[in-house]
Amino acid sequence: MKKNKQLTKVETQVMNILWDLASEGVTSSEMMEHYPEPKPAMTTLLTFLKRLTEKEFVKTEKQGKLLRFTPLIAREEYTQQYLTEAKNTFFGGSPTSLVSFFVNHEQLNDDEISELLRIIKEKQGL
Repeated sequence: MKKNKQLTKVETQVMNILWDLASEGVTSSEMMEHYPEPKPAMTTLLTFLKRLTEKEFVKTEKQGKLLRFTPLIAREEYTQQYLTEAKNTFFGGSPTSLVSFFVNHEQLNDDEISELLRIIKEKQGL
């Protein structure tokens, strides 16, 4: 992924379907089966896929009469780049400020707090 390329909300929805399904590529029809309601028109989905191909998020391969679509970036890699950009833009590059924001603004239950503490302790080698 080229730096500073971000997915729109709709593109993220399409990419999530691809990430869930596409170990070896999927057709637009296969994607449509997994698209949540309200489903877009097939032409609309194809427009999204064309845009994602142009933005270099998706690779298109022709197999006979079918087009198969495969993500060019893993979900984890995109998420890391996206959150790093958010951390740098909104939190002065501070991971502590980013985590603090979520801890203070989300309704975390006891299990979630315990899990966060476990992760931190694991990173500290405790």
